[in-house]
Amino acid sequence: MATDCKLRGSRNWHRLALATLPLLLAGCQNGTDSERSTEPYDGIAADETIRFTGTEPFWGGESAGGTLTYSTPETIDGRTISVERFAGNNGLSIAGELDGAAFDLVVTPGDCSDGMSDRTYPFVATLQIGEETRFGCAWTDRRSFEGSEAP
Repeated sequence: MATDCKLRGSRNWHRLALATLPLLLAGCQNGTDSERSTEPYDGIAADETIRFTGTEPFWGGESAGGTLTYSTPETIDGRTISVERFAGNNGLSIAGELDGAAFDLVVTPGDCSDGMSDRTYPFVATLQIGEETRFGCAWTDRRSFEGSEAP
C-alpha cells in the first residue's frame, strides 16, 4: 500500500512538472538574470473566470475557482472537472483529470488568433489531455478579446 501512495505522488509531481514547464521556460527567454522576475504571474487574478477556445478539433470552456468546464461538439454542454491553478513566471497552469487522463491547460500572455474570426485574444492557451496537445486562445472578463462579439 505504501508503494501505491508513492506512485500516486510521483504521478502528480510528474503532471505538475509537465504543466508548469512552459511557464518556467518562458521566464528564461528574455533579459538578464537581474531583469527576470521570480514573482508568480499576476496577469489573471485568482477570482477571474478564464474562458478558452480552440479549433481543429473545436474545443473550449471556462475555469473559475477550483472547477473547469470543457466542451467539444460531442459534449456541447461540457463536462465539469475539479482543477488546481498554479501561477508560474509567465502564465497560469490549470491541472485536473478528465476520464482518467491528465488534463493540463497552460494560459500565457500574448496576442492570439483563433483562425476563424477577426478576434484577437490576449492569451494563448495550450491544452494537453493525456498525450494529445491542442492549441487555442483565452480571455477573461478583465482582459477580453478584441473584435466582434458574435463572429
